Amino acid sequence: MVDTRRNLDSVYHRFFAYPETVVDLLEHFLDPALLAELDLSQIKRLEIDAARLKRVNAKLTAESGQRRRGDVVWEIPIRAGGSLFILLIMEFQSKVEGWMVLRLDVYTGLLYQQLVDERKWKPEDGLPPVLPILLYNGEPKWRAATRLRDLIRLPQESPLWAYQPAMQYFLIDEVRFPEAMLKGIPGLTAIFFRIGHPGSPEAMLESSHDLVEWFAKHPDGPPLKRLFRELLVTGLLRLQGPKPLPPIPEELEEVVHMLTTHVEKWSHDIERRGELRGELRGEKKGEATILTRLLQRRFGDLPPWASEKIAQAEPPALEAWSLRVLDAPTLDSVLADLS
Repeated sequence: MVDTRRNLDSVYHRFFAYPETVVDLLEHFLDPALLAELDLSQIKRLEIDAARLKRVNAKLTAESGQRRRGDVVWEIPIRAGGSLFILLIMEFQSKVEGWMVLRLDVYTGLLYQQLVDERKWKPEDGLPPVLPILLYNGEPKWRAATRLRDLIRLPQESPLWAYQPAMQYFLIDEVRFPEAMLKGIPGLTAIFFRIGHPGSPEAMLESSHDLVEWFAKHPDGPPLKRLFRELLVTGLLRLQGPKPLPPIPEELEEVVHMLTTHVEKWSHDIERRGELRGELRGEKKGEATILTRLLQRRFGDLPPWASEKIAQAEPPALEAWSLRVLDAPTLDSVLADLS
């Protein structure tokens, strides 16, 4: 059994390891007021200046020795001068982590200490700002506190508030974005979200076609075709049903073609099952009507209990009762349960 969740986690971690995708995420999903503080004037999509947007090899490991896979730190210029350090955390657990804001408070402290040690900063140099961003991928709605002070049990009028930590993070709850909204957002990140959480197989297919079109228009874009192929394969595995899939092609465009064929077959199967159910309902209604008329001819108007029992019966019972009409002495004996 292929662990599609683990595959999806790995794809997400690698997707946001590229500066182009980080800029795309910020431009289209960050709060406009926060975005206005960033200096993106020299950072053009597909022409990222490595000197202006740098990934930091952060060692966010607490004393417990646990390190979260997927922690990504980027240094980006701000309009006020200097740099902002974006701490991008990707959360894929099926349960909401209630202590996330506390964990981010610890990570921020570790990041500051690392920067001070490695860059030989002095107290008079001050510390740069940090923006923690939580990219949440889970199905349950994220309901955990986004501010550390919301977890501190202290009346707000207390003089002690001035001495409490004030960590806060920006939440991007990806699953909550409507499909129509994502379709209206340009760039790879919106397509990535749509494929990762499609509302239906048809929606995933439409997203994959938009993806192929995007790469056709941006041949010099980031080298993400292989990664998107993995994302689409994960979607195919979710749709495969009881029968194994045929060998999956290596090229992205061929995978999209395979997905097209698979979704069309899936839709045809669903449509055919609906037709069969309709045919069965029609057959059942016809047999119930015939039985009712036969019983009325022999026993007169039917009591409500008899009409209700006929309406709820399946075709095999209706057929058996019809064979009893000529010989059974009473209505009760005709509609007696089958042994």
